[in-house]
Amino acid sequence: MPKTVSYAQWSLEPYCIGLKLRSLRIQKRLTLSRLAAETGLSTALLSKLETDRMIPTLPTLARISRVYGVGMGYFFAEPAHHSLSITRRAHLQGNGRGPEPVKVTPLNSVAERSGIVAQLIEFQPGGAATMMDAYRDINGLIYVLEGRLRLEASGMREVLEAGDCICMDSGMPLAWGAADKRRCRVLAVLAAPAHAES
Repeated sequence: MPKTVSYAQWSLEPYCIGLKLRSLRIQKRLTLSRLAAETGLSTALLSKLETDRMIPTLPTLARISRVYGVGMGYFFAEPAHHSLSITRRAHLQGNGRGPEPVKVTPLNSVAERSGIVAQLIEFQPGGAATMMDAYRDINGLIYVLEGRLRLEASGMREVLEAGDCICMDSGMPLAWGAADKRRCRVLAVLAAPAHAES
């Protein structure tokens, strides 16, 4: 039988009060029993509040707030921003179609305020170095996860092995690809393009 959620639990859920209570206690290096002694509340009650099994009353929350030295607003403040982007392992694996010369899998959503673009880039074996106009202005890092990466920019030619990392801040066009007959996979964490930030 599914557990029913009260309106109070539903409306307070975005504030993560239990998590904030636990985080404060850990930051202050207090045990539940020490906090109980400071507040006059039972350890069982405090445990239920931290695990969201019980909603604190305002007087209870005020009593705990005094011990932690925070105002009540700490528990009810709206976050300035919140964005999570999860890429499941299934999306990182092949999908059964023929090999694409370059396969780019985004690892985060590029929201208006996001400052980075994280991608898993896979180059098929033995392909020619691919010119990537999208990577003309690069500011970030590339980490080779698997295989060998051939990198060419303005007469420079480098081969990076698995485990190698390159940090770049360049406006030159970049050509890259697998350096031999094995697939090459890289993690690219780059500054978001100017049009994605505005």
